[in-house]
Amino acid sequence: MQVGEPLRGHHDAVSSVDFSPDGLHIISAAGDGTLRIWDMETRVQVREPLRGHGGWIYSVAFSPSGRFAVSGSHDETVRIWDMGSGMQVGGPLQGHCGGIYSVIFSLDGRRVVSGSLDGTLMIWDIEKHMGRN
Repeated sequence: MQVGEPLRGHHDAVSSVDFSPDGLHIISAAGDGTLRIWDMETRVQVREPLRGHGGWIYSVAFSPSGRFAVSGSHDETVRIWDMGSGMQVGGPLQGHCGGIYSVIFSLDGRRVVSGSLDGTLMIWDIEKHMGRN
C-alpha cells in the first residue's frame, strides 16, 4: 500500500533514491541533473535542489553518518555533498571514462566505490578528498 502522495519536483526520470540512516530524509537523483532532499514526515523538499553535475545523475547514496551524500553521473564524475549546507565538498572526483552508474560509501564512511559504464570500479579516499588525514 502506497504511503501518502507521490513526491514531485524532478523534471525528468528519477534514477536513484536512498534513505538517510536516521530514516528522516530521502535523497533522489534524476535525469534533470539535480539531487533533491525530502523530509519523510512532511513529504516536502527540504532545500533548493543540489546542482553541480553536467548531466543525468544515475546514482546517489547517503554516508553511514548521514552527514554526506555521494552522487555519480553521466558527466563521468563522482561528487560529495555536505547535507548540512547542501554544498559540494571539494571538487569532482574524476578518472572514469564513462557514465557512473553506481556509488556507495564504505560502512566506516572513509571510502566511496563508484562503478562506471567503462567497466571499472574505482575506490576513492574521501578523507583525503576532504582534506582530513
